[in-house]
Amino acid sequence: MGKGAGFGLPQCLKGLGGAPTGGQGRISQWLRARRPKDVGDDGGREALLLAVAAAGLPLAPAAHPSGYGCSCDRIGCPTPGRHPVSFAWQTQSTTDRGQIERWARHQPQANFITATGMVHDVLDVPREAGLEALERLLAEGIDVGPVAESGGDRVLFFTATRGTPEDEDEWWPCELDCHPETMDEHPGLRWHCRGSYVLVPPAQLPGDAGVTWLRGPEHALPDPLTLLETLTDACARFAGTESEHETSAWPLRR
Repeated sequence: MGKGAGFGLPQCLKGLGGAPTGGQGRISQWLRARRPKDVGDDGGREALLLAVAAAGLPLAPAAHPSGYGCSCDRIGCPTPGRHPVSFAWQTQSTTDRGQIERWARHQPQANFITATGMVHDVLDVPREAGLEALERLLAEGIDVGPVAESGGDRVLFFTATRGTPEDEDEWWPCELDCHPETMDEHPGLRWHCRGSYVLVPPAQLPGDAGVTWLRGPEHALPDPLTLLETLTDACARFAGTESEHETSAWPLRR
């Protein structure tokens, strides 16, 4: 588990242990019944999601693994457990605490995605390149934001978004993340921006894979350009070693 994986409980959730039921009136019993389950019951999942939202990253529910497949009803889903539940995920994404609590409690197995290109972008690189780059960036004293390991073979660097650039050729949409025209310049790098998304921790993937924090969302989002050179250098050294399991985005534009 990475450095940022262990978040403490929010102060408002501490001390919510059970109380004796004897002699309690109906109102007290009703309040206890309405009380949220201790986040420890879900392994801290809800607290982790709320920490992401508190950092300003908009969330929406995603599918989860079901056996060897996906919880969605798509036959032969190419990205099991990795895609949003709703086709309206971009407008559905929110940082509203109440909504995220409802989703988390009513969909206890759901993964969550964060929509990129509104508040933040994500630079997504092969694991070996990402870990090497992270060590180098920290050693050089460069501010690095939240970083997650995804699926055991990718590392996600969360950065501030660059907004709407004048040069539209700089950007590529979700389904082209893996095959931009500049692939020779940025081997293995995917820049998730407008129209894209990534899973956020904690997320479960088929098998024993998952998505976990190496550095949590309490870290400020850096400018992506401060990380880009180091990441592309590392990617170039590890070119050709990455897995191709996550090359299809969902849903694809028609």
